Amino acid sequence: MSLIIFGDAFTFPEGNASTNRVFTYAKGFAENGKSTYVVTLGNDYQNDKEGIIEGIHYHVAFKPVYKCKNFLKRNFPKFNKYFNALKVINQIQRKEPVTAIIVYTKNLTTHIFIFLLSRYLGAKLVIENSEHPLRYYRHGAINRIIGKMKLFIELHTFDGILLITQNLMEFYKNKVRNDQKMLLVPSTVDPSRFVHAKSGMLAYEYIGYFGYLNFHRDRLDILLRAFANVINKHPDIHLVMGGALRDEDRNLILDLIEKLQITDKVHLLEYLKRDEVTRYFVDAKILVLVRSDHPDTNASYPSKLTEYLATGNPVISVNVGEIPNYLKNNENAFLFKPNDSNDLIDKLNFVLDNYEFAQEVGQSGKRLTNHIFNYNYQSKRIIEFIESI
Repeated sequence: MSLIIFGDAFTFPEGNASTNRVFTYAKGFAENGKSTYVVTLGNDYQNDKEGIIEGIHYHVAFKPVYKCKNFLKRNFPKFNKYFNALKVINQIQRKEPVTAIIVYTKNLTTHIFIFLLSRYLGAKLVIENSEHPLRYYRHGAINRIIGKMKLFIELHTFDGILLITQNLMEFYKNKVRNDQKMLLVPSTVDPSRFVHAKSGMLAYEYIGYFGYLNFHRDRLDILLRAFANVINKHPDIHLVMGGALRDEDRNLILDLIEKLQITDKVHLLEYLKRDEVTRYFVDAKILVLVRSDHPDTNASYPSKLTEYLATGNPVISVNVGEIPNYLKNNENAFLFKPNDSNDLIDKLNFVLDNYEFAQEVGQSGKRLTNHIFNYNYQSKRIIEFIESI
């Protein structure tokens, strides 16, 4: 069996939450004896365009490594990448017939291209969807029409679909006649990434948050306000935040940090590479997840939460969406009410005051990553699913 994960909603091998999900799938496929390829159409100006990592063959179809000032030269590669991808796919097909293509995209053009490619190859087309399909098509009449058109075309072109939450399963159940075409695949993690001794690379103990840095989808304002209170009781603790950050969000975050007078206690790392973020996860005294309580947000499941659990460190998470389907307060994590900074304050103080118990809870959370969230276990399920459709 030869499997290709193909799309533009992720970069590879470095990237964000989407990249982590692709990486875990691909590694699991490779470890289960399947020829595995990752092909990305993302317009990413990275130097590394192809290679093999942990048994995964990867190709970046967009070839420039820097942004050209000339309009035509800058945009031609965005068109030419489809031909580059086609060449790669033909090379793969000559080695071994492609069994299935897993498409991971928010773009209608990309979906149609990959659908036509799958039919040309005689391969099954499987959609990966870890977000609400209309999330990016809520605003503007034309945008809403495009979103509905994209969903309609997807529903009439796929052979199978991988969904990250029961919420999405319910959404598609009313639209897909055959339930056997859908598979619930929870958030996946490779726990071996986090089997490291604490390095002590920072001179202080810290609470860690890693992910998108904003006040909207991920409510960092709640975390910052709670932290400003906690240091009154625990003055030696710091807060380290790392992740993707837009300029407008950076200004909002820095303004609030200054207003709360916690500048010397908060450390903003912004983007971290895959190996770097692993070290910061492992070294954290506590790992915290904050996010908004919104229908689109609740349709997804935060991949960073399963990565947090894999460290065995105490994890404090907001109690939204399907998080309580897997995590129980004071058993394998500490859950606080959404939009409630006071409840988060109580949880942070409790963990710091009862750290030995908190570590036991953290170890209980880690055990979940050996089964339900384990990349290899879920990859086997996906392989069986692909063979069955």
